[in-house]
Amino acid sequence: MVLHSHLPWLAHAGTWPVGEEWLYQAWADSYLPLTELLLRRSAAGHRSQLTLGVTPVLAAMLDDPYCLDEFRTWVANWAVRADGAVVDGVGVASDEARRARAATVQLETDWSAGASPVLRRLADAGVVEILGGPATHPFLPLLDEPVARAALETGLQDATVRLGRRPSGIWAPECAYRPGLEELYRDAGVTHFLVDGPTVGGRTGHPYDVAGSGVVALARDLDVSYRVWSPTAGYPGGLDYRDFHTWDHPSGLKPARVTGHGVEPEHKAPYDPAAATAALACDVDDFVGAVAERLAAHQEATGAPGLVVVAYDTELFGHWWREGPQFLEAVLDRLPAAGVRLATLDEARRLPAESMPLPAGSWGAGKDWHIWTDQVHLTDQGRDVARRLTDLVGRRFATGRSARDPRYDQLAREALLTLSSDWAFLVSHGSSPDYASRRADEHAARFAELADVLEPELASGAVAGTASDPARTAALVGRLRHLDGPFGTLDARTLLDGQRDAGVDTSADTEVRG
Repeated sequence: MVLHSHLPWLAHAGTWPVGEEWLYQAWADSYLPLTELLLRRSAAGHRSQLTLGVTPVLAAMLDDPYCLDEFRTWVANWAVRADGAVVDGVGVASDEARRARAATVQLETDWSAGASPVLRRLADAGVVEILGGPATHPFLPLLDEPVARAALETGLQDATVRLGRRPSGIWAPECAYRPGLEELYRDAGVTHFLVDGPTVGGRTGHPYDVAGSGVVALARDLDVSYRVWSPTAGYPGGLDYRDFHTWDHPSGLKPARVTGHGVEPEHKAPYDPAAATAALACDVDDFVGAVAERLAAHQEATGAPGLVVVAYDTELFGHWWREGPQFLEAVLDRLPAAGVRLATLDEARRLPAESMPLPAGSWGAGKDWHIWTDQVHLTDQGRDVARRLTDLVGRRFATGRSARDPRYDQLAREALLTLSSDWAFLVSHGSSPDYASRRADEHAARFAELADVLEPELASGAVAGTASDPARTAALVGRLRHLDGPFGTLDARTLLDGQRDAGVDTSADTEVRG
């Protein structure tokens, strides 16, 4: 079981209806319930429950003091709305009020310093394996090698600071792969990553040593995964589950059940917890049976133990599918009872692997790259930003490995935020496309503004690290760092070829924030 937790950088970038609200809804409905579930299972002695991907950009927001303060305010408002709905007789209000109070307690206890202490506890106890990944979730196959390497190294370093350990497994953004990425992964110390089932021709029952590199790919089983996540027939669309799309507008709560596909909101039936519980029991039975059947078929066909990897966005469990956390906990209980061993990806990669090259692929529509390449403006803009970044950093540090320059670190930060795969995805799917386009353009413009200030000193032959107007440059960097401040360990010098071979020690000037 692999859960992929990710949102793009949303701090200081709008609130409602898009922006920070996305973060706070997912935090309240998915991240808090999931960690509470896992902490309970840890206390009960359970181990190796699942693999949890937390992208560096999301981890940065979940630790950021500004985001924590704003989320506390959001939860307080949620509690007020729920209490008001209780008075108004909204059917789900009592449960919402209970959940809001529980969230308040979690923010005062386990989550008082953000997500990292909670994730460390779970990882140290062996309850989960936590995956790392490239800093801002860029589509790696489209990046030039120096930028892809810098994005990955920045993400892994950030996770090391937050978790006290460097992840050996990663969630490759969008499960995207191109031949040769395994070499980049190997050089970064990555031992395993996830691909989608079609990338291995649907033969998902064992790991793959990619092109003999020693880096292992594990593939998502679509038949089992889609029982939950199919857009047309997945469990969350069951008629008795809480409806995600129907709102009680005075309170903002969701009081209806799905009722029927195509039923207008005003005709939706009230949510019935007992009916949802009964539906959940049937879906758990179906899921556990499908996994056991898949493994038995593999054993019969090959004579060897098999592997089933299912992978989902974490936000499905609780946010999109209110009953999702209950489903997850029931499945974690029932699978071992059905003779299925739960394992992390790090454990699963140690099964006998087939060595073979893999074709390009992703988990996007069509299992190719068109969702990202079709957005020509964003693709061209990202390429131009990345190449200008590489050029400027190379020229800035051409004379040697001098100390970090926070101006260029911020330049790299804006470039990486421009390269987030989310912007093209949101545009392609029609999910707030104007917001996504604006965000990509904003980061590109901030990058260009800073680059235009820094470039003249390189062209004039001025002493490296000086500027014609130091106060103006410092003010610009400070403003951009306030708006876009993740990844305190980000070091622009990582873009330079041969950094790892040069054995440069950057520990003395590492900056940590959030």
